[in-house]
Amino acid sequence: MFVLGIDPGLSRCGYSILSGRGASTRAVAAGVITTEPHEPVPQRLVALQQEIRRLLDEFAPSVLAIERVLFQINVRTAMGVGQAAGVVMAEAAATGCEVVEYSPNQVKQAVCGDGAATKQQVGEMVRMLLGLSEQLRPADVSDAAAVALCHMAQSPAPAVARR
Repeated sequence: MFVLGIDPGLSRCGYSILSGRGASTRAVAAGVITTEPHEPVPQRLVALQQEIRRLLDEFAPSVLAIERVLFQINVRTAMGVGQAAGVVMAEAAATGCEVVEYSPNQVKQAVCGDGAATKQQVGEMVRMLLGLSEQLRPADVSDAAAVALCHMAQSPAPAVARR
C-alpha cells in the first residue's frame, strides 16, 4: 500500500510517500513542492496541481492523507493553505484516490502518543518509525510523513494480512 501524506501549503507543500505496514514501513519519496510568492495565486495553484498530478501518476497511491486546516491566526496564510489543500484533494479524488483528512492533534497522537507533541518530537518519532538516520527536513516533509503514518496507524490492516 502506498500512502501519499500531505502537509498543505501554498508556498511550501510537504509530501511523503510511504509503503508497507508496521515495522516494514519505509519512505519511498519525500520532499517539498514550492511556489513563488511573487507569482499570482492562480498560477501558483496550477504549479501545485501539476506537481501533485505527477506524484499521483508516478506512485499511484491508494490513499492521500492530508492534514486538515483547522485554524490559523494569519487569515492570508490560512486562505493559501486552504486553497492548496483544496487543489490537492480535488486532484487526488479526480484520479480515484481515496482522500482522508486528519487534524493536527490526531496526527500527533498517532505518531507520538500525545496530541500536544512539539514539531521536534513529531520529527524525531517520524525518524525513528521510518528507521532514518536523520530527521526529514524541512519540517513540512516530516509533517507530511507523520500524516501518512497517522493514516497507516488508523486504517485497518488489509484482509490478506489479517488471515
